[in-house]
Amino acid sequence: MTSLFSYLITFFGVVFWLFRAVVTLLYQLDIDFFATPINTNIEIAVLFATLPCLILVIKRNIVGAAAYLGIYVAYFGTALYEAFVSVGDSGLNMANSSNLLSILVGLLIPLLTFIDVLFNKNRSLGKGNKKADWFYKNEEYDRKYDERADKNQYKL
Repeated sequence: MTSLFSYLITFFGVVFWLFRAVVTLLYQLDIDFFATPINTNIEIAVLFATLPCLILVIKRNIVGAAAYLGIYVAYFGTALYEAFVSVGDSGLNMANSSNLLSILVGLLIPLLTFIDVLFNKNRSLGKGNKKADWFYKNEEYDRKYDERADKNQYKL
């Protein structure tokens, strides 16, 4: 990750994952919270599937970012439609607005992550400097230098 934007989007993805884990835990313990999970069993599966995706996103892997986006679009996509229908039917109250906000954030963060990894020029870490690779990664140069050093044994 080379830019502040990449760090922030990844950080917000981890924070949102923690938020969804807390929401699911509090829902399972029957403690009132301003947001509720859409489907508890699927939410737990999404939480566990997100962990390897976030690790791959940190490594700037496009497959991890695509899987992260796909999982969250599949989970929050239908919920977004249902949230808009419920807002249209019953109006905008605290429960509807908090769930709608968490759904929108749940779709926005993976989308921004995917776009960031897709258009990032330095996708993988540790590619090295091409100008210095001829010296550090050139074994033929090392062999020639060693042979030359062995022949140049000057005696005083």
